[in-house]
Amino acid sequence: MKRWQFWLGVLVSALFLYFVIRKLEWVAFWQALKMANYGWLLPGVGVYFIAVWVRAWRWHYLLRPIKSIKTRQMFPITCIGYMGNNIYPARAGEILRAVILKRKEGVPISASLATIIVERIFDGVVMLAFVFVNLAQLDRLAEVFVPVGKWQITIRDLAIWGSIAFIGALLVFLAAAMFPRLTSRLGQGLIDRFLPGRVGEKVSGVMDRFLDGLTFLRSPFNVLMVFFTSALIWLLETVKYWFVMHAFDFQVSFFVLMLMNGVVNLATTIPAAPGYVGTFDAPGIAVLAADGIDINLATGYTLVLHLALWIPITLLGAYYMALEGVKWSDTLRLEASGETDADLPAQQM
Repeated sequence: MKRWQFWLGVLVSALFLYFVIRKLEWVAFWQALKMANYGWLLPGVGVYFIAVWVRAWRWHYLLRPIKSIKTRQMFPITCIGYMGNNIYPARAGEILRAVILKRKEGVPISASLATIIVERIFDGVVMLAFVFVNLAQLDRLAEVFVPVGKWQITIRDLAIWGSIAFIGALLVFLAAAMFPRLTSRLGQGLIDRFLPGRVGEKVSGVMDRFLDGLTFLRSPFNVLMVFFTSALIWLLETVKYWFVMHAFDFQVSFFVLMLMNGVVNLATTIPAAPGYVGTFDAPGIAVLAADGIDINLATGYTLVLHLALWIPITLLGAYYMALEGVKWSDTLRLEASGETDADLPAQQM
């Protein structure tokens, strides 16, 4: 918690939360919460866990060229990763699940991290697809401002810059996968120039294992499969948005919820406090308000949705983490950073 990244995230979240509450009428907001029918959260949570299972299957598919691991074995690790993202800063859950996978299945951390990064890139591309499928609604968001430090950006700006970032990253990873020898030579040249000696040797080994993790991208069929499963995952999550909407006294189209899903998940790539506090909420409320939903009702819905996304997977991930006997410690961080190659006994975790 002493790291500057954590405090920067807290500051960003505070700015986004200010954006949420500055126009809020507290009496109307509490009334919206009291009138909600929370029974609709149950099917929403059920659909969300189906989406998490599909995520575990996708990760199993991505890792298959390295090691075939059954989906039922990947599911607990996937839950632990999402729990870690929700309670630790800087998306530490991604590192956490890579380390646990190494300990349980012997998959190199750098190789599994390659698959995790590619997961995120495909997720980003699908989110952008959700946004641009709704271009008519997107035009109405041109004047909705979201604070980012000293700057203000529109949600449309976020979509445009997100497109450049995610599609550019996808092209880079595809090129690295299709031309591994060339990528390795270029990477080795940079390592030899800037990181000579033992450090360079270690980084070179990490780079090679990372490239191994991109093996599946060499097949166009694999790329299509990963894109298809990514789209399915986020459509299922949008179904959860739809179920939770029925708990409140408003109706919007499924496409508006797709747009909201795309926008809030693009916004959560901005560094923030653990659990995406503020960065999830402010853009989501803005999308609904732009569609004519009362700001107090939109705020109540978005905050309940956020909690319904956060609490169940966090509790399940914490349960699986307790079963593994793992805690996020300095020893675990040391192993994740690659400063030691030794497998540590379970009692040291």
